[in-house]
Amino acid sequence: MRSHLLFIARVATTLALAWAAAAVCVALHTPLPWMIGPLLATALLSMGGAPTESWAPLRNAGQWSIGSALGLYFTPQVVALVASLWWAIALGIVWALLLGWLFGAWLYRLHAPRMHGVPASMLRATSYFSGAIGAASEMTLLAERENARTDLVAASHSLRLLIVAVTIPFALQWSGLHGLDILPPTVRLVSWPGLVLLALLTGAGALAMDRLGRANPWFMGALLVSMGLAMAGLTLSAVPQGLVNAAQLVIGVSLGVRFRADFLHTAPRWLASVALGTLALMGVCALFAGALAWATGLPWVTLLLGTSPGGITEMAITAKVLQLGVPVVTAFQVCRLIAVLMLVEPLFRRIYPPAEKPASLAEESSA
Repeated sequence: MRSHLLFIARVATTLALAWAAAAVCVALHTPLPWMIGPLLATALLSMGGAPTESWAPLRNAGQWSIGSALGLYFTPQVVALVASLWWAIALGIVWALLLGWLFGAWLYRLHAPRMHGVPASMLRATSYFSGAIGAASEMTLLAERENARTDLVAASHSLRLLIVAVTIPFALQWSGLHGLDILPPTVRLVSWPGLVLLALLTGAGALAMDRLGRANPWFMGALLVSMGLAMAGLTLSAVPQGLVNAAQLVIGVSLGVRFRADFLHTAPRWLASVALGTLALMGVCALFAGALAWATGLPWVTLLLGTSPGGITEMAITAKVLQLGVPVVTAFQVCRLIAVLMLVEPLFRRIYPPAEKPASLAEESSA
């Protein structure tokens, strides 16, 4: 009982501090104040050794709320536009897989001469899954199957998400690239009976995805049901802005608590290379988005969010708050997530079959 009460106290204190950080960011007019404020505050406190805590049901509820809100954008007109972009989405998937492989290969080549205590096969798997552009938790699980250093994989994805989730919104606000939505607005009227029905239906979808063991079930399940309703022309209700803000807060907290006191002591050179590589990834993704924008006629910034190496939830929230083509960004990110989860592990085994893996670091280095 005492440990349970202590856990509740930690969760409540973390949420209170996160709310205070969000309020400060609102006052300072920072981008995405309800996510970035809690994310940065919680991460700094966690790395400082503070007993921060995130409660999984709250994070799930936050993803559920965001998924429900984003799905409302997918009206028949918007779906027709997204469907016409199938070739660009396919290119985005190939691009993500190629970038992830190159990033992983660079990490391996950079660290193989230094990490003598790590077998070559383990370092190869660690580098590959650290570089993959996909969901952090799923990449860590896949890495564990291949006998990789899961601590380095999890740290790599956490750091990359932090850098992307903070850097891109600030850059967009500073540049003035926001409010460029070319798509019709979604339903804005909140109807409480309709909202209750929307919550029940999307909640059932989230639970179904969770029972099936799918990735990001609370986000994806709610998103798919909400999309289905919008595509059918059923406008039950908008999601209240206060609920969206609260969802961003708990998502920011859930990201921030990953950075514990020992995070900075986890292979500092590895983390430094991941940070440098993430900045490079954002740069080349910006160029790729420019090429897609020229080919499709869509705003460059929308395609930047759709193809960036950030997480689906964070990039979709950025698109929603800054009004930068939510359906296009969501479609790119969802399709990429599904493809990466399906293809990353088979590609690893195809590219690096067990019989051809280097026997030792010395052999790989001499090659």
